[in-house]
Amino acid sequence: MKRRHLLSALVLPLFVACSTLAGSSVFAQANWPERPVKLLVGYSAGGPVDVTARTFARFLGEQLKQSVVIENRAGASGMIAADATAKANPDGYTLNFVASPSLTISPIVQKSTLFDPRKDFTLLGLVVSYANVLLIGPQVPAKTVKELIDYARKNPDKVSFGSAGFGGSNHLSAELLKQATDTQMLHVPYKGNSPAMMDVVSGKITFMFDITGTGRNFISSGQARGLAVTSKQRNPSLPDVPTMIEAGIADYEVVGWFGVTGPKAIPAAISDKLTAAIDAVKKNPDFLKAIEEGGYAVDMADNKEFAARIDRELKMWDQVVTKGKIEAQ
Repeated sequence: MKRRHLLSALVLPLFVACSTLAGSSVFAQANWPERPVKLLVGYSAGGPVDVTARTFARFLGEQLKQSVVIENRAGASGMIAADATAKANPDGYTLNFVASPSLTISPIVQKSTLFDPRKDFTLLGLVVSYANVLLIGPQVPAKTVKELIDYARKNPDKVSFGSAGFGGSNHLSAELLKQATDTQMLHVPYKGNSPAMMDVVSGKITFMFDITGTGRNFISSGQARGLAVTSKQRNPSLPDVPTMIEAGIADYEVVGWFGVTGPKAIPAAISDKLTAAIDAVKKNPDFLKAIEEGGYAVDMADNKEFAARIDRELKMWDQVVTKGKIEAQ
């Protein structure tokens, strides 16, 4: 009898404690968010990812009725922020406004084992998508993609392309073109898009791919010509520029995206609330207007398509990297 009373004395407090913790956890999930949400950005302040993230954070905060605070953790093509997100407490208070190269290109090029893009994140929502545009300087004789390829074949040592850095989206977009057309082209990496574009405009390099949102400014000013966009459909902001497929490069499609992820194992009550809030932001006419003015398109795909897109792009870029023998420098 004494042993039974002793066992009860030990078990009852433990049961009460566990019940209290479980109850408090359910309460915390139901009342989330009770404090500001941190949104990590893997690129420097003022860049296209950061600017879009800040616009998005303002609208998301209105939906959640809580502040969404941007924290820039630049480096390793966005992988520092992605790694910090993967290792964060899965309570919904640390999220990542992630650009597609951080999960689908950089881990392959850098042979990273920091995280598994398929397994280490809760996918909360795609936000926007964007195409690149092939920009060529006015002094280059080619007026079409076909003419550029013909010129490259006749002058294998004269065609070069710039990028914002080794292993970036615009680097591999050009590498994909190079492989698809079996041509020789020299890659010239820069520290950012701006210096690369200045050398396209001045004629130091032949061409580069840039996001349509910034590339259209060079086209409208006459500093560069847009030969093709990388999406399947023409870009609304560049209606006169054909797609790469229309330009004769079969099956060529490269569409980047920005989305929101969190650590794996975020409770469903919180992840569902976040996904619903993100969907509401994407349907907001003011957000839509702001995104279109930036040269992007709101991406209404669901999280199942989000996961499928990551799988497809990992496979595509792995093939490009392997065939091109591309390694981190």
